[in-house]
Amino acid sequence: MKTEQVDVLVIGAGPAGTVAASIIHQAGYKVKIVEKMKFPRFVIGESLLPRSMDALNEAGFIDAIKAKGFQEKFGAKFVKGDALCDFTFKEQYTPGWTWTWQVTRADFDKTLADTVESMGVPVSYETTVTDIRFNGSDSVTTIEDKDGNRSTIEARFIVDGSGYGRVIPRLFNLEKNSNLQPRKALFAHTKDVRRSMADEPNRITAVVHKKGVWIWIIPFSTGVTSVGFVGDPEFFAQYPGTDEEVYRALLEAEPYTRERFRDVELVFEPRVLQSWSATTDKFYGDGFVLTGNVTEFLDPIFSSGVTLACVSSQTAAKLVIRKLRGEEVDWEKEYMEPTLQGVNTFRSYVMAWYEGTLDTIFFKKDADPVIKGQICSVLAGYVWDMSNPFVKNHDTALKRLARTIELTEKLKSSSEIE
Repeated sequence: MKTEQVDVLVIGAGPAGTVAASIIHQAGYKVKIVEKMKFPRFVIGESLLPRSMDALNEAGFIDAIKAKGFQEKFGAKFVKGDALCDFTFKEQYTPGWTWTWQVTRADFDKTLADTVESMGVPVSYETTVTDIRFNGSDSVTTIEDKDGNRSTIEARFIVDGSGYGRVIPRLFNLEKNSNLQPRKALFAHTKDVRRSMADEPNRITAVVHKKGVWIWIIPFSTGVTSVGFVGDPEFFAQYPGTDEEVYRALLEAEPYTRERFRDVELVFEPRVLQSWSATTDKFYGDGFVLTGNVTEFLDPIFSSGVTLACVSSQTAAKLVIRKLRGEEVDWEKEYMEPTLQGVNTFRSYVMAWYEGTLDTIFFKKDADPVIKGQICSVLAGYVWDMSNPFVKNHDTALKRLARTIELTEKLKSSSEIE
């Protein structure tokens, strides 16, 4: 079998893999990417967060992304009946990027992969990892191309950014179930000919359809809009028919989407994604590190996926460089703990969203601008800013705030009655 030698093997050519590959390559190391799919390929996760821009910038991708003319995004809007909560990233508490993009991921991911390849990092598409053997931190990985040809890659280190493929966790039985409830998404891309009915397209809109069920609306610069429904699988079971019949019935059932998307032309048939939440005990080991969705994928709400992918890979890449230079790296304190900080902060917000806690906070009239700015920073992806009380105390701050709002409203109602 043919054998290739590299410093770092990166598994996966999505945002996680390409960010890591670019940063390590820029440090002067020989990197190779293997990718199971052929690009471009469809994937969900179309609304980015400002925090991801730091990683994309360090990887050298910003100019290439700008050239694609993706829809710029300046905030996020939440709707529940007649109530509206609008977050603008320029009002966030944490200094940083105040804008990002809404992207068709097939085009976005291919742009990153093409750019890193133009830098000199080879990418082998339609190539599957079938086996990995470690000898200390050195490894021998067996790969197989689309024609069934096998070869091996000897590497000093592996970055697993394989996303839903979760290559190393599956090969070494590291997977475990997430504590998040299993959910289902039914979504499609629509030709949004009545977009003028809505507000400006430079933000994602999340519509509360009913408790535990919500809709994403993500406009692209092409005039196409991604619209998806997310909820418990049981919710969808009450609607009979094909996926398209269910999808159109859901669009009709929600006042916010009814007129705008009635009889809308679909770019592709509605697709289903479900039971996506998964995690693993360790995000690193002797000779490898897991990044992006391989560590844990939470939920589509708050668009955390690409940000966690980019930032975890940015952090991991710098640690890999230090490791290759012979420096000591404390993977637990320098990688596992900060990565979990980001994951767990987003997890608290995901759980608060489905529990209805965020309804109380988001749709309160006359919201405190300081608190709103601090929460806006979380929604912008700045979940590592420990000076923000809604990051530092993510597991308690939201519930405490919601209780305070509810008590205040109750006292106000009582005084009005008297």
